[in-house]
Amino acid sequence: MRAAVLYGTTGSLLLSGLVAAPAGGAAAWPDPAASLEARGTTVAASRAATAGIHWGTCPKKNDFPVEMRCGTVTVPLDYAHPDGKKIKLTVSHAGATGKDLRNSKHKVPRQGSLVYNPGGPGASGMYFPLIGFLPEWKRVAAAYDLVGYAPRGVDRSAPLSCEDPKHFLKGPAQSPTYPSETYKKERIAEAQTYARGCLKRSGQDIQHYTSLNNARDLDVLRAALGERKLTFMGASYGTYFGALYATLFPSHVRRMVFDSAVNPDPRQIWYRNNLDQSAAFEARWADFRAWIAKHDKEYGLGTTPEAVLHNYERARARLAATPAGDKVGPRQMQGAFLEAGYFDDYWPQRAQALSAYLKGDPKPLIQQAGPHPEASAEAENGNAVYTAVECNDAAWPTDWRTWDRDNTRLARVAPFETWDNVWMNLPCAYWPVPRHKPLDVRTLPGALAPVLILAAERDAATPYEGAVELQRRLSGSVLVTENGAGTHGIAGGPNSCVNGYLDAYLLEGRLPKRRAACAPHAEPKPAAPDGDKTTRHDTEAPEDPKTTRQAP
Repeated sequence: MRAAVLYGTTGSLLLSGLVAAPAGGAAAWPDPAASLEARGTTVAASRAATAGIHWGTCPKKNDFPVEMRCGTVTVPLDYAHPDGKKIKLTVSHAGATGKDLRNSKHKVPRQGSLVYNPGGPGASGMYFPLIGFLPEWKRVAAAYDLVGYAPRGVDRSAPLSCEDPKHFLKGPAQSPTYPSETYKKERIAEAQTYARGCLKRSGQDIQHYTSLNNARDLDVLRAALGERKLTFMGASYGTYFGALYATLFPSHVRRMVFDSAVNPDPRQIWYRNNLDQSAAFEARWADFRAWIAKHDKEYGLGTTPEAVLHNYERARARLAATPAGDKVGPRQMQGAFLEAGYFDDYWPQRAQALSAYLKGDPKPLIQQAGPHPEASAEAENGNAVYTAVECNDAAWPTDWRTWDRDNTRLARVAPFETWDNVWMNLPCAYWPVPRHKPLDVRTLPGALAPVLILAAERDAATPYEGAVELQRRLSGSVLVTENGAGTHGIAGGPNSCVNGYLDAYLLEGRLPKRRAACAPHAEPKPAAPDGDKTTRHDTEAPEDPKTTRQAP
């Protein structure tokens, strides 16, 4: 199952390789152990190992099955002061089933806990243990306790907020591909207000919501679970702080899977990664339009990618003048179609919605792109965490002229996502608390157990170059590529070749030599004529990556 498939709720793809850092040289390679935070992590982990986790029933609002149990782990807000303020992280758990799918009389030996993070920042992994019910994951669920958690700031884990949730999911709204100076000034003012709101609603504590602290929290969770070494799987943004963990605590790693990797180069975190992502989404948008053109018989949107683009722009112009159902404007439609850039199994329903709208039926588009007020609190919380972590992690350009120059140039060749990406991340230009310097991710030969990196060659959210860079920096790591594919988060998806490498690694510790490749999974089939049906394999509402902010 894909990273964001189980976990994104209202609107955000939960990945995070996108945003990015600015100017400045790479951070030096420090001794990760020689710091107050390192000593604080040791203290916190020791306390957590003694306390353990008291498993009980899960919150009723989550509607988890009785097999799942929940608890909390206490971590310092600031690892430099482990005796200071504490926060609690919520954790979910499903014990290893021990079931051998080939021999019911044989019990599969337990291999410990498999901890998962779906990305974000701002995504919760609390639903992860449910993955054991899926056929693709039953072998892993037999050998491992499946453990999910809500990282600091998310849901019940000392939640952050930057604005009143009632005002978060706005609609309808404009989203000009080439914004005017007046529109830019409006969005700059919104970004400044949002940044101030984060400090006002969450206080100075917000400066401690960082990727480095997420990595330290992960080590405390490891200790609380009673694991001497960590088995971890991170998707999208989860690969970034997973890589920080591997750098900070290489001797604590048993096995790690990095699914759809963020480029960890300190010079990329996060501003430059954001520019790279916008460029990559243009290519993936072209892939989607080419697929629609191949199925003109079903959708009637044109027989060439250019004709499909013309019809898409027709719909945007119509929505700009008269929003659909008074809910969906150009910004909402763009967010829905951006989602298709993450997951190609959204292609049939998005194409069908566009076709129906242009033929006079706006209902599918309203259903897929319209705001969902019942999810506003969760969406606002996820967005606040996303913003805080990424703004805290690194320096961002503080001069609007830098953003304007870089993105004006980029939008000439990659207009699909560029400016919406800017507005999503612009609060970081006006962030009211101190920034950090990114850690130089890398490990020495032999220091880290071999790890597995999974990547789709045409992934737009976390462009493929990031996986190559991560492999270069983690000595002994292995990269498995799904050639010619672009879905974001490929572990447990429809590609049996990818899943074979994943199972071999998690269950037996087997890896190919340095690199391996898989043929792409099959393209999605067109939607049925009766309308809004999805081919996704998840059980939750579709996520809308950009309306709630996310990173790759």
